[in-house]
This record gives sequence, structure tokens and C-alpha cells, in this order.
Amino acid sequence: MVFAPLVQESVAATLPPDLAGALLELAGGDEAALADLAAALTPQQIRGEAPPPVTLPPASALGRRLRAALAALPATVRAALLVTAADPQHADGDLRLAEDAGLVRVHGDEVEFVPGVLRWVVYYDAPADERRAVHARLAAAGGPRALLHRAAATPGCDDTLAGELLTAARTAPPAYAATALRHAARLTTAPDVSADALVAAARQAWMAGRPHEAGTLLREVAHVPRAQARSRRLTGEMEVRAGGPGDGLDDLLTAATLLAADDIAAALDALLLAGEALQRAGDHARYLEVARRVLALRRGTEPPGLELAFDQVAGLSELYAGDYATGFGHLRHVLHLATRVDDPAALVRAATAGILVGDGPAAHALAARAVRIARTRGELALVPHGLEIAAFAGLAAGHYDAATADAIEGATLAAATGQPGPAQVHFGILAVLAALLGDRETATLRVRQAGAHDSTAGPGQARALCEWALALLDLIEGRPAATVERLDRIMVARSGHGNAVLQVAATPHLVEAAWRCERPGPGPRIRAALVPFERWTTGTGQPPWLALRSRCRALVATDGDTADGHFREALVQHLRGDGDFARAHTELLYGRELRRRRRPGAAREHLRSAAETFTLLDARPWAAQAGVELRAAGAPVPDRPASAELTAQQERIARLVAGGATNREIAQQLYLSPRTVDHHLRNVFARLGVRSRTELARRFSP
Repeated sequence: MVFAPLVQESVAATLPPDLAGALLELAGGDEAALADLAAALTPQQIRGEAPPPVTLPPASALGRRLRAALAALPATVRAALLVTAADPQHADGDLRLAEDAGLVRVHGDEVEFVPGVLRWVVYYDAPADERRAVHARLAAAGGPRALLHRAAATPGCDDTLAGELLTAARTAPPAYAATALRHAARLTTAPDVSADALVAAARQAWMAGRPHEAGTLLREVAHVPRAQARSRRLTGEMEVRAGGPGDGLDDLLTAATLLAADDIAAALDALLLAGEALQRAGDHARYLEVARRVLALRRGTEPPGLELAFDQVAGLSELYAGDYATGFGHLRHVLHLATRVDDPAALVRAATAGILVGDGPAAHALAARAVRIARTRGELALVPHGLEIAAFAGLAAGHYDAATADAIEGATLAAATGQPGPAQVHFGILAVLAALLGDRETATLRVRQAGAHDSTAGPGQARALCEWALALLDLIEGRPAATVERLDRIMVARSGHGNAVLQVAATPHLVEAAWRCERPGPGPRIRAALVPFERWTTGTGQPPWLALRSRCRALVATDGDTADGHFREALVQHLRGDGDFARAHTELLYGRELRRRRRPGAAREHLRSAAETFTLLDARPWAAQAGVELRAAGAPVPDRPASAELTAQQERIARLVAGGATNREIAQQLYLSPRTVDHHLRNVFARLGVRSRTELARRFSP
């Protein structure tokens, strides 16, 4: 069963995020469980003064039904279920009667409770001494979780066992480490050790993708002086990672000051996170203030990971100060250092540096590596951010299918790990990708899903992406003046700057919109946008960006010969890169310009190529524009090329159909409009020569 959207949205909207997350996880996907849990909350639980529920309340209708079904089972089966509830990877006894009753599903050595909340009903309905006895049995049986079962079986304090748990947590995956540290905090007799363990447990729970658990643990040490610095640092990290630009800054900056005296590495990390939030918000002045604090900690003997962080901060500082050559030098050194690190956070920073120097393939490779390592280590909270940078890299490099796949997965994982800010950014990226192809319904759907707002410093990253997407739709649909107005909103934020990467990426569309307004020449705002764009694209030396630089130069040229030279140079650079869409876009603009200058013969070659490429990429409005221009140049529109090859999006849809998904389910999973799914599916049928979903399923069967 899945959550009813209204129930889930109501819980998320009316309860504190930590508490809402705890209820969503406990309910395990069951609508009735979620409704019963939310209805039974006490005022103390809502205010965070009492821990969240751990099982269904006695008044729960679902709870009564499940408890009645359990009571009907023999005592031996109920005992076996309690062992399994304590460790679902340890099936104990004969569970066939429970399986026949629909209460569990057995998959080899693992057992799945149906619904998932039943596991906690079984576990917490049992008396505490019975639960401890079960954990003692499981500990005696050995296995990777034996130490945790020993801890759960121990009712009082045990400093020796607490020490073993602290040692094990140092090298364990986050989910295991969080549980071990939580037990250690309970078992130790030393208050300082307990406070440190609780903060460490909160961080590991956050890394494991359980922010609600982290928030609960942090509240336990909210008034412990020893824990204040690290607690505020973690609170700031969670807010920066999970929220919008600017969130968590005060906590991070305060924590950095408190930590600087005895933990330079932790203070530096807090400052780096604060700088990251300011960079995303486009608040360059405050970023430079934080950068000065960061660089003051540099000693010149740092390991590669810290050296990488210092170089990235130095590079950004130089870029913001206008010294592109020095800034690019630092950032390219970051890419060199990235070969010597395996920390996901450091690799994401390096991938960001790759985007800043215009090296999309290197950025994507580093982000993908960060994601792989984070998954392997169980650091799930870092995965959405790595996928975000990978999606940006794909978008910048013109690899739209890869960017779409990364952003779809990133949006799903960000929501699952309680990170609404990254989820909004992923939806913003998806909105731009849909708008680039002219898919208005899907683009506007994704803008609504992003639900992004401006930050205190100006358009936040997600909001800027959404504005860019809407501006693209205006451009495609023949409203260039509206495009200029929208893009103006993200070019300069209230802080006086803005998100540099998005501003650079959107500049070609701003220039094109101004050109299509048929102005006599670039106005002051366009010239102002072109200055950093020219400097940045020239500094990258990367063919895709040099092509866009030449395209912009062509559009603002005041005579035909100069424009011709720049358009031809753009096409040469496109051939050195690998972005088919960007090349087709340049050919459309060049063909349109040639036709306007009454050179239809020269225009036809470029317009025909553009029309064919847009058709193959399923960019319908762009293909239609190229077709209109081609007919105006006196040539017929080429027939749709016969091809049995599917686009990546079409293949994703085809495989989901083959797996039995409905069009509505596909739309929900891929964040598409239902009409877009229908369109793609018709094209899939046509390209593959099939006439039914059944026939399509046979084509994709193993």
C-alpha cells in the first residue's frame, strides 16, 4: 500500500519535519498507519518535548486488527515473530502460519512484515524482559550484529561494553554506527562520553538518511554545554543540506568559532559548509568573508582532501574578485588533487570545481564516483547532492538523457532522506531539461513540484532554475521579451550578485531572446551579462562553451560578415564537442539569420540539419520551428527519419510498460505529465513497430 497524497502532505505540512519523518518511516508506506499515528500524537511529542511514537497506539483501528490477527496465532509462532522483529535477517522457527495469515513474507533468510509497522507492534507489545532475552539469544548466535544485540540485552550501565561499541562505531557503516553510539551513550557512566556519543550518533543517523532520528538525538543533548559546538555544527549541516540557501548559516558560523580552539578540522568543515550555502545563494560578499576565515586556517601541510578544499575556496574567491586566470588555476588543481581522495564530500567539491572550469565530463565522472563511494559506505545523505552535481554536469555538457536520469534518482532519494532543498534543485533541473525540449506540461509540472521560493539573498538555486525553465518556454513559444524579463530576475540577486553557474548557463538564452526582439543592438543589461560570460567561457577553453561564446558573438554582431564568421566558428567548436542539441540550436539560429538576410540557399543546409536533429531528439517545438524556417527558405521539411532506436527517455518508459506499469504510474515515477507519457509511448510503438503493450513487453522480456 502507498501513502494517500493528502494524508502524507497533511502530515508533512502540519508537523515538525523531524516528527513527520519519524511517522512516515514508522508507517512504512501504510496510509491507515500514518493517519492513526498522527491522530494519537501528544502536545509534548509535537513540541519535541517527548520522543516520537515507536508503535501503533492502542486506539488505532489498524493496530486492533493486527493485534487480533497476532493473538490468533499459536504462542510458538508469536515467539518466532518476536525474534524476527528484533532482527528481520534472522528468521527463527516456523512462520508458515503467519505467512498464510498475510502477516509476513519470507524471502530466503529475510522476513518482511505486512504492513511494515507490524514489526514494531510485535516488538514493543512484548514485555521488556522478553525483548532483552531475545536479544541475548541473538547475541549468543553470533553474526555481524551480535554486539548490538548484546547492548540491547543489557539493562543497566556497562562501561566496558560501551567502549566496545564506541570502537566498533569508528569503522562501521552509518546505520550500524548510529545504533552502536546510541547504545554506548546509554551504557556509559561518564556524562561527557554519553553527550559525545549522542552527537556522534545523531551525525551517523543523518548520514544514514534518517534526519528525524538525528533530530531526536540532538534534542537529548540540547542543554548539555559540552555538546553545544558539535551539536550546532551538525544542526547547521543538516539545515544547509536539507533546506534552502542561507539555512543553517548562523549555526555553522557559531560552531566554527566554538570549535576553532580545539578542533581545527571540525571548524574548517563548518566554514566550508557555510561557504557552500553562500555560494549557492550567490551572496558573494559574505562568501568572501567566510573564505578569508577558511584560508586563515591553511598551514601548507594539509592532506589531499583538505588541500583540495582550500584550493576550491581560493579559486572561488579569485573568480568572485574578477581574477579568472588565478581562480581557474586553483580550481584545475582541485581536479588534479581529486585523483588522490576517496571522501564523497571532497569529491563533490571537486566535481563542482569541474563545472566551474567548464569541464562537464570530468565533473560528471567525479560526481558519479562520489555517489558510488557514498552508497558503498552507507552515507545516503550525501548521495542526492552528488547526483545533483552529476545532473548539472550533464546539463552543462549537453548530455540531457544522463542529466535526466541523475535528477530523477536524486529527487527521489532527496525526498526519501528528508532533504527538501536538494529535492527542489533536482526538480528545477528536471524542469529546465523538459523546457529545453519544449515540453510545457512536464516543465510546469516540475516547477510546481519544486515549490521553490527566493532566498533572503535573492533567487535561490531551485527558484533560479525554475525561472530559467519558464523563460525557455517563453522563448520557444515566441515570447522573447518575456524571456528577457524572466532571465533578468536571476542575473542579479538582491545581494548584488547571484548564482554564477546558472547566470553563465542562461546567458546564451538571454542573448538569443534579445536578438529575437529585433533590437538594434545589445542593451546595457545584455552587455553586462556578456562580460562575465565572455571571460568565463574563454577561460574554460572547452569546445562546448567556446561554441556558445561564438554563437552569442554572432547574435550581437552588427554586420553580416562578422556574424557569419562567428556562426561558422561556433559550428566548428560544436563538432569538437559532443552536444547534438546545442549544435542543432546554433544551426537553427544561423539558418534563420541567413534567411532573414535573403540567402535562402545557404540557410537550407543548416535548417535541414537542425530539423533532422531535433526530430531525432524528440524536441517537437524546436523541430517545428526549424520546419517553419525551412519552408520559408523554399525547401520541404524532411520526413521523420526511420529509426528503430529509442531515445533514453523512450526506453525508460518502454521498460516500465513492459514491467506492467500504467501510464499514470510512469508519469509519477519519472515526474512527467501523463500527456508526455502518452506521446512518448506512441513514438515507441511507431519506432519499434509494435501495436500493443503486450507485444512491447515481449520485446523487452529477458
